[in-house]
This record gives sequence, C-alpha cells and structure tokens, in this order.
Amino acid sequence: MITPLLFGSLGFWEITIIALVVLLLFGGKKIPELMRGLGKGVKNFKEGMKDVESDVKEIKKDIESEK
Repeated sequence: MITPLLFGSLGFWEITIIALVVLLLFGGKKIPELMRGLGKGVKNFKEGMKDVESDVKEIKKDIESEK
C-alpha cells in the first residue's frame, strides 16, 4: 500500500520530535519570525495567482471580442 508523503503518514510522536528539533535549531524567538515570513510569502503567492487569473480572463475576453 502506498502512503501519502505529507502529514498523513506521520504520527503524533513523529510530529512532536520534528517540532522539538525545529525548536532546538531555531530557538523560541526565531520561530514567530519564520512563521510571519512564511505567511507573507503565501499571501504574495496567492495575490500573484489572482493577478495571473485576471490576466488570463482579460486575454480570453479580448480574444472572444475579436471573433
């Protein structure tokens, strides 16, 4: 049986160990900064995707109006 590669195959103890390792590597003060940066990155990515979608819709509308 094939298991998913994301969190579906990780149990409670595996996630706990990963969280502890991250805490030891980055420290308690750096984690909020890292999460804030990650959140900003996701927000920018979503905005970029919306821009691309609107551009595609605009181009499609232009093509249909030429026909």
